[in-house]
Parts: sequence; C-alpha cells; structure tokens
Amino acid sequence: MKRHGEDKASSPSHKDEASRLFLEAVEGAAPLPKPNLANISLPRLKPVARQRLLDEKQVLRDALSDPFDTLESGETGEELFFARPGIPKAALRKLKRGGWVIQAELDLHGMRSDEARLSLAGFLQRCARQDSRCVRIIHGKGLRSRNREPVLKHKLRHWLIQREDVLAFCQARPMDGGSGAVIVLLKSATRNKHD
Repeated sequence: MKRHGEDKASSPSHKDEASRLFLEAVEGAAPLPKPNLANISLPRLKPVARQRLLDEKQVLRDALSDPFDTLESGETGEELFFARPGIPKAALRKLKRGGWVIQAELDLHGMRSDEARLSLAGFLQRCARQDSRCVRIIHGKGLRSRNREPVLKHKLRHWLIQREDVLAFCQARPMDGGSGAVIVLLKSATRNKHD
C-alpha cells in the first residue's frame, strides 16, 4: 500500500536508475579544484606600543627647539631671509622673485607655539617624502597676539634654520602672503638618496 504523498520518483528502484543516469552523464568529468581561494599569507603586523608613539611625538617636538627668546635676539619685524653657505645667488634671486613653483603649503597662523612647531615638523617630513622643493609657510602677521608682535614669524625663523633640509627661505611676495608668509627652498630628497 502506498503512503499518502509517496510517488514513483521516491521509490528505491527509481533512485537507483537516477544515480545510474547521473553517473553516465558525468563519466570522464574531472572534479573541480578545492574552493577557488588564493593562498595569500598576509604579513603579520607588529603591534605598536603606545610609549613608542609618545616617544616619536616627543622627538618631533624636540627636533625644533626654541634656543633662546626671540625678542631678546635683536630680531625685528623686518623681512625674513636665510641661505645656507654655498647656495647660488641666482637660486636666491629666483626664490625672492617667486620663480620656484610652490608645491605645498602649511598654514600656522592662529596656532600656539607648540602646536605650530609640531605641525611644521610633520609638514617638512611629508615634503621630504613627496620630494617637494619649494613650499610656502603662512605664519601670520601677529595682529591678534600680545603686543601685536609676530611671535610665530620669529620662532619659525629659528626652527627653519635648525633643519638641514632647509636650504634657504625668504619673505613671500605680496601676492603670496607678504610679511605673513615665508617661501622655503628644500633639499631634493631624491638627489640625497643617490649621492
């Protein structure tokens, strides 16, 4: 007697016949390879200790120090200018006249001294990685600071002089920021690698 819902397709003889037909149909077929996954071993990332990150941040702070009080150094609010010995005068003239293409810019005005120093150090590292040769740094005119003195302008001069990768700098042309910005000529990072 047949059970309700049981049909010919579920009978044992029919299953044997279906299996036989299937085996005939796939005769000579090769099994597919294991799942199509690439065997890529990812490099293990080393954990970075928090103290290491703090130490690296401190190195950035210490990389540009304030050697002495800029107001006692005899600096006035006059035009900024610096060139390392051996820099050709033609390169300096070109820098003053805006002949170099400005490849990157950092805006420091409105920052506190420590914040500006860290921003400058990070900016110059990025410029070295990107091999930017001429950059503009906006330091502001000091109109909002105490005694309306351009504090960052004076500190920036000392910070830049301490950097070996800074070849020269001068006050920006009026169209590039005038007395509120400085144009900096940096060493070529690629040239230093090949020398």
